[in-house]
Amino acid sequence: MKVRNTGSTAPLAGTSAAQADSAYRSAKAVAGGPAKAPQDVASIMGIPEAELTPKVRQAIQALMAEVYQLRQELDESKQRVGYLERLADQDSLAPVLNRRAFIRELTRMSAFAERYSAAASVLYFDVNGMKQINDSHGHAAGDAVLKRIAELLLGNTRASDVVGRLGGDEFGVILAQSDLEAARAKADSLGQAIAAEEVDWNGNSLSLSVAYGAHALSADQKVDEALEAADRAMYANKRSRARS
Repeated sequence: MKVRNTGSTAPLAGTSAAQADSAYRSAKAVAGGPAKAPQDVASIMGIPEAELTPKVRQAIQALMAEVYQLRQELDESKQRVGYLERLADQDSLAPVLNRRAFIRELTRMSAFAERYSAAASVLYFDVNGMKQINDSHGHAAGDAVLKRIAELLLGNTRASDVVGRLGGDEFGVILAQSDLEAARAKADSLGQAIAAEEVDWNGNSLSLSVAYGAHALSADQKVDEALEAADRAMYANKRSRARS
């Protein structure tokens, strides 16, 4: 049950019992009638109205003020916990999930796909040429490239999909309701979207490209095995591009 401030008679955090009682009496006087104890308070506390002496009323109002303050503190604590949870899942560089959170979401998706016989896939991306970018332009330029690629992955996937940074220059994408054929097509599309972009760094245009692989989740496969299979598919893609 949430306690809300519904008007001038609701006690506020830090309000004394005497001040609350005075405000209550003043509001009743303005309304044109004798001050009476609120019926909902009497019924909640189980105290007959006739027994609501000034001291009893004062104690109840002090208690309600304390409850209201505790509710506010609880709401603030929940907000802080939510913020810290999001912070724990956030990658330290890019605006995507970190590896731990990505593996957790991949585990959930795998369990969902197994339970409901739903198709799902995982994509693995490796950024090409990161060493050359870092060596030629510095690690800050490399960080800018990684951030831009993360933004492109986020901007070209659905809200039901999950994007994460797996470490270094590697990213992963979890595709809901996607079989292997659809996952490969999506990986191609994402690769093309990234290759069409450039990062301007101190007057230099840094071209972007990625190698990628796709793997469909299956009921009899562990999550780390599925991710490893997507990684192998990515390396096969990288080797084929190197030969061409």
